Amino acid sequence: MGISLLDNSLHVEVYFETTDADLEDNICLCITESCPEDERLFRAKKTHIFLTVREAGTLAQALVDAIDSSKEG
Repeated sequence: MGISLLDNSLHVEVYFETTDADLEDNICLCITESCPEDERLFRAKKTHIFLTVREAGTLAQALVDAIDSSKEG
């Protein structure tokens, strides 16, 4: 699953890394930036953040909570 953010200069993909299936942190959050170097949020053009199932679930819940709060406001 991938989404583009920040006027399409930031692309975020989230997936289960099958080659790391035996590892605890096998959920990959891959962030690719297509903007000038001085505008990047991350040092590299492509950044991989590997999460455990628990961390991924916590992140997902935090996003849902923020969405719910935004709808209430």
